[in-house]
Formats: sequence, C-alpha cells, structure tokens
Amino acid sequence: MTKKELADVIHTKIGLSKRESAEIVEFFFDVTKEKLAKGEGIKLPRFGSFRVQNRKSRKGRNPATGETIEIAERKAVVFKPSRFLRDSIDKQTA
Repeated sequence: MTKKELADVIHTKIGLSKRESAEIVEFFFDVTKEKLAKGEGIKLPRFGSFRVQNRKSRKGRNPATGETIEIAERKAVVFKPSRFLRDSIDKQTA
C-alpha cells in the first residue's frame, strides 16, 4: 500500500477531502521520522512498535568480486508487531 492509497482509504472511510487525507498521512510519517531520528521509539497499541537499533560493524563480501569489505556501524529501524496483529494475521492466513 502506498501513501496515496492510504490517503484514499482515509478519504473513503472518514469522508475527509483527498487533500486533508493526504496531509494527515504525510504528517504521520513526518512525526514518525522525526521521533525515530531522535532515537525515540513509537508504540502503536494493538499494532506494534518501531524503535532504532544500533548495528555493529561487521565483515562482508562483495558478491561481484569476492573481496572482503568492512560494513560500517549503523542504526536501523526495527518493527515489532503486537500480539494482536500477529494473531489477526494468523487467523486471516489460516
């Protein structure tokens, strides 16, 4: 699902204008990026949580040349689904 499709769903279900729906979606993603950039986690009850995790540097291999390279330390965004989301997905796929 794209941001545009999400805005269309909000427009259809809630009845806001398409412009207002797109602004809401954009605002949500802006706030999410801002909080994660500060290292803060985001918890969405009954959905899951996002957090920033530090990844250590490690050795990797260039698949084209086989050369060993050093992959730098970095931060990664991690999503952990809630129990309710996992159960909902399990019921729909069963």
